[in-house]
Amino acid sequence: MRSFHSLLPKFLAVSLIAIMLSGCVAMELAELSSEPPKLSAAVVAAMAKKGMRPEDPVLVRIFKQESELEVWKADASGRYKLFKTYPMCRWSGKLGPKTKDGDRQAPEGFYHVSAGMLNPQSQYYVSFNLGYPNRLEAALGYTGEALMVHGACSSSGCYAMTDQGVGEIYAIAQKALQSGQDRFQVQAYPFRMTAENLAKHRGDPNMPFWLTLKEGHDHFAFSKRQPKVAACERRYVFNREFEGGDPRNPLAACPVSSSGASADLLSMVATERGKVEAALAAEKSSAALAYVDGGMHPSFRALLKKQGASKLAEDISIIKYPVSRPEAALADPYSGTSAVSGASDD
Repeated sequence: MRSFHSLLPKFLAVSLIAIMLSGCVAMELAELSSEPPKLSAAVVAAMAKKGMRPEDPVLVRIFKQESELEVWKADASGRYKLFKTYPMCRWSGKLGPKTKDGDRQAPEGFYHVSAGMLNPQSQYYVSFNLGYPNRLEAALGYTGEALMVHGACSSSGCYAMTDQGVGEIYAIAQKALQSGQDRFQVQAYPFRMTAENLAKHRGDPNMPFWLTLKEGHDHFAFSKRQPKVAACERRYVFNREFEGGDPRNPLAACPVSSSGASADLLSMVATERGKVEAALAAEKSSAALAYVDGGMHPSFRALLKKQGASKLAEDISIIKYPVSRPEAALADPYSGTSAVSGASDD
């Protein structure tokens, strides 16, 4: 029999993880309110500690596999810094882009949200529309509408953050838009875009698309500046200046262009691309994912397992909107992978 002392390190590690997860959820599950969300004193104070102001521009990044949403704030120079990472309660479908109405897929790509896309009267407390399909997706014939980031813990193609979580995000975004930001960018990814994670999915048919997303991801990660996004030749292009303005037809050949990025940034992006190519070429097995239906942050999965779907819905939704497909959420299709989680490029 193994001694208590031999088991102690493992016990402490598991306990620490449990404490971290419960703390994350405790911050999310504040008292529910039907009032329109406002910036709390706690959020304003947290921004001040990081040298941020409520009126500063905002940018959002979403990572499906890790079920996390990041809010970034820009300083006077236009460089962004991570403000906070929010656990996601539910998303549906599997890894990969949304291509048709009814496929339950949560979108992946680059979106821009203006003030008119905020919905204070959402069925799920408050929400903002991602603007799917964007120009590229519409040109490719992708269909679907009303793809949101919203409250509750129910998804049929949307990203559900809980009422408490989306209320805070909504208030932050609304303040930035009211203070002069024309629209904020949302970058939605299948997972943390490391070379290792891409290699784990080397056999996935979405890899060419994900490599394009990786390029945009790296433009932001290395510069901390919002990338300029255009579309031509059926793909996104980043930080390019085109003669006559941005391409009008996302399916046509790219017009003559010059780079709008610095040589140093392009060099870093190229170096990272080399790391990805080397990782993809390595002789290793790919991840075996048991997809059921989307995902849920481990902190919420622990609560779902402990107290059941009805109690979780009561805690995170003003109208107690039911958790979507709770059995699928409990299945944890990524438990067999070791994808990097929690990295922020900060």
